[in-house]
Amino acid sequence: MLTSTEKSRKSLRKTIGKIIKNPMVASPEEKEFASYVAELMQSIGPVSARAMFGGYGIFLNGLMFGLIADSVLYLKADKETEKQFTAKELEQFTYSREGRTIKMSFYQAPEEAMDNSAEMRSWAVLAYEAARRSAAKK
Repeated sequence: MLTSTEKSRKSLRKTIGKIIKNPMVASPEEKEFASYVAELMQSIGPVSARAMFGGYGIFLNGLMFGLIADSVLYLKADKETEKQFTAKELEQFTYSREGRTIKMSFYQAPEEAMDNSAEMRSWAVLAYEAARRSAAKK
């Protein structure tokens, strides 16, 4: 049961959230793009897009193998697949935290895959397999 102070804080956060536009909420355009990406990847299985931290995670069978940030799709890579991304000079996903740049094991999807389901299938499978290997290590 919440105390009166906790209830007040919860109510205040809710009110402030309505007044101030939440930067952690994805735009309608980003939502549309995430739906497009999930549809484009259906050939590998029931891919879904879930809103996360102002962007989207791309999931299959409970594993996140892609992410969307600022309407750019990034795909999971690992030691086995990273060279395929870097050979095409695709950008690695990074973000800033406490003045430092953090690199994640996700790389931008190739432009040619964004409108070609057969091409996307190849890259999505690579990313999903990298996610499976990563999950198996945990």
